[in-house]
Amino acid sequence: MFQPSPWRADFPAIAALQRQHQTYLDSAATTQKPQALLDALNHYYGHGAANVHRAQHLPGALATQAFETSRDKVAAWLNAADARQVIFTHGATSALNLLAYGLEHGFNEGDEIAISALEHHANLLPWQQLARRRNLRLVILPLDEHGCIDLNQALQLIGPRTRLLAVSQLSNVLGTWQPLPALLAHARAQGALTVVDGAQGVVHGRHDVQQLGCDFYVFSSHKLYGPEGVGVLYGRQHALQQLLHWQFGGEMVQLADYHSASFRPAPLGFEAGTPPIAGVIGLGATLDYLASLDASAVERHEASLHQHLLRGLADRDGVRILGTPQTALASFVVDGVHNADIAHLLTEQGIAVRAGHHCAMPLLQGLGLDGAIRVSLALYNDSDDVQRFFDALDQGLEMLR
Repeated sequence: MFQPSPWRADFPAIAALQRQHQTYLDSAATTQKPQALLDALNHYYGHGAANVHRAQHLPGALATQAFETSRDKVAAWLNAADARQVIFTHGATSALNLLAYGLEHGFNEGDEIAISALEHHANLLPWQQLARRRNLRLVILPLDEHGCIDLNQALQLIGPRTRLLAVSQLSNVLGTWQPLPALLAHARAQGALTVVDGAQGVVHGRHDVQQLGCDFYVFSSHKLYGPEGVGVLYGRQHALQQLLHWQFGGEMVQLADYHSASFRPAPLGFEAGTPPIAGVIGLGATLDYLASLDASAVERHEASLHQHLLRGLADRDGVRILGTPQTALASFVVDGVHNADIAHLLTEQGIAVRAGHHCAMPLLQGLGLDGAIRVSLALYNDSDDVQRFFDALDQGLEMLR
């Protein structure tokens, strides 16, 4: 039965890709963009670009107003208590590195940082390198058979030496929501700071950071139907006050002479230089678009497509799904067939999926794999997209076998 997407027409690139006989199923890597975003970028560049926070002229005032309005929109999207808790960065990776350097002063030799075994490299390598710089212990929280952090073992591993817990909200490989409430509450009880990588999770449903209770929440714009080059770092007020400045230059400085300087507090103190102005304004337009949609209808649509995907994969001989995916994506391997060979044949048939280690090499190595195929869905996909994938997969496997 054909399941259309009522929002497909809002994304011009989908029609363009269709004309090129391409089916886009790689939205966990980056999403296509709505017309509302394209209009906002065109308006900003077409009506007078200007730098923000530092000019008295009209173009500068208008750009600053639009930029700060986007900060308000992000705060509202996350239900942050104050827009000043929202820092714009150049991506989720940039935000996590900001945290790793900005919090470094609070660690002493022998302290522990806890992360999970499924982390994206962006939420592994900054903490790994911090541990190396400060002679800390990096504690890896193991997974259960479903691809979730094993809560019983994690609660034993997060102890009084734990100074920071950094975990993903939703796995970019396994598609599993992680047991954040229990993990975050236990880490807080140990006196640890908590960081949630929401790069995948923020795309699916609305998440209330006050209710979540983390100290920091990070996501990237480009996975949330927004522009590339923009990241968001939310921080609770007491947590932001612990951050030391890590990049220096224009915008973030209060007073400076040749031998000393003082710096602004968050957010501007952590937005050194010219920020990604157009991208931030574009993210605000994207959030307006997303807020206009029926969230329940989007959730039902994505859940139905996801079940179609999982059923079809499970019905095919030799296909093994990794973990127990809960949302929007599925990664799989095929017995006796290399993932790169499958990806090549899918690509030749116009199916855009992701193959390889998905920026999570330790996770794949732990599963005894050198890679996997990942299919990821978005609100603009329909059941025909999934069926085209299955047809191409069947044809590819027939050739390979």
